[in-house]
Amino acid sequence: MAEDTPSSTQAAPSPLAQVLGTLSSRQKVSLMVALAATLSLIVGMWLWGATPEYRVLYSNLSDRDGGAIIDSLQQQNIPYKFSEGGGALLVPADKVHEVRLHLASQGLPKGSLVGFELMENQKFGTSQFLEQVNYQRALEGELARSMQTLAAVQSARVHLALPKPSVFVKEQLKPSASVVLTLFPGHALDPGQVNGIIHLVSSSVADMPAKNVTILDQSGSLLSPTREGADTPLDPSQIKYVRQIEQDYIKRIEAIVSPLVGAENVHAQITADIDFSQAEQTAETFGPNQPPNQAAVRSQQSDESRNAGGAKSGRRSGCIIEPATGSSHCPHCYTGKCSK
Repeated sequence: MAEDTPSSTQAAPSPLAQVLGTLSSRQKVSLMVALAATLSLIVGMWLWGATPEYRVLYSNLSDRDGGAIIDSLQQQNIPYKFSEGGGALLVPADKVHEVRLHLASQGLPKGSLVGFELMENQKFGTSQFLEQVNYQRALEGELARSMQTLAAVQSARVHLALPKPSVFVKEQLKPSASVVLTLFPGHALDPGQVNGIIHLVSSSVADMPAKNVTILDQSGSLLSPTREGADTPLDPSQIKYVRQIEQDYIKRIEAIVSPLVGAENVHAQITADIDFSQAEQTAETFGPNQPPNQAAVRSQQSDESRNAGGAKSGRRSGCIIEPATGSSHCPHCYTGKCSK
């Protein structure tokens, strides 16, 4: 009698199981670590590709403007973050221009400076004093904005001293200005740029001389040249003029002496001391003995009186003249002091 065959046969192992079965325990652990690292790399690349690229929206914002802009971004559900130093606000690159236009419609960022837009919100019935104050604030803000366009200037503040106009010439005062500049780290202004700022301010305010403009940096160092004292620094144009004068004298001296001792035996050195101070003087002269057709009458006084008899008498500058006889009766005529 034949034996019965089993009802079910055992399934053959898969190729992966066969490969794993041939590996040792250490090789299996290494394989699992490699698979985990590969999976982590794939997930990281996918997350990096899904994260949007961030770009700078605004930098160097004040605390007030920064808070208002963040509130607006949160209301619009726009993601944002700060740069590592915290000096810039970043948003997704594809939303930079859209966010800027939306914030501009809200008047953001306002900034700490106000310009001539301050004059647009004048209220009806504003006093003349308040109008003058607003105009001065607007002018200071516009000047500060112009200075901040320079590459080395981070921020600027301008203080103007505008005196009240006077009808008396002797009491008229010239306006003056003080400027405080905050420069970027590692930047400095050369004398030409400082003079440019001085002339910018003096040209923007009526009757302001350039010497009345003072410029300081954030450390309190005086950048504008002083106009008093013996050690007054010169501006580039004055220094160029002094050097030209010195070179002219050196060439003249060498041209005179070189024929006598030889061209190679002459060496001259000149130091020119030029006074660049300026003074204005006004004089008004009156000539009393000018010809009649050129003389100008400054004052004239005449008195006329009538006596009881009907005779008229005229008195000019203290001298009495009788109309009938033409004789004068003046006590000064006898002393030679008559002003007739």
